[in-house]
Amino acid sequence: QIQLVESGGELVQAGGSLRLSCAASGRTYFGYYMGWFRQAPGKERDFVAAIAWADDNTYYTDSVKGRFTIARDNANNTMYLQMNSLKPEDTAVYYCAAPRFPYGLVGLTGAKYTYWGQGTLVIVSS
Repeated sequence: QIQLVESGGELVQAGGSLRLSCAASGRTYFGYYMGWFRQAPGKERDFVAAIAWADDNTYYTDSVKGRFTIARDNANNTMYLQMNSLKPEDTAVYYCAAPRFPYGLVGLTGAKYTYWGQGTLVIVSS
């Protein structure tokens, strides 16, 4: 089992930047793709970004392309989400997630992930 802990969420003004972190522990991190999701108040949890293990290929939902960057530090079992040019509509609880098994195709939906962190709240004020 993998344990995931997010951090870095806070209140920020529109146009500002934040970097979220996701620390993984427990079972080996090797070979797992990882993802970020977010859930805005009163809405469903949505895919934000994902990163492959082997080649660091990255995937983004259209609304964050060009503004957010996902990255990982495999040596330290940590994943990041750099968020720039933040907008009020980015306000949400952000979750990191990992699949049950490694080496699969990168998941772009929540159904592809088994392990979830507790979430970190990002509030973007206008």
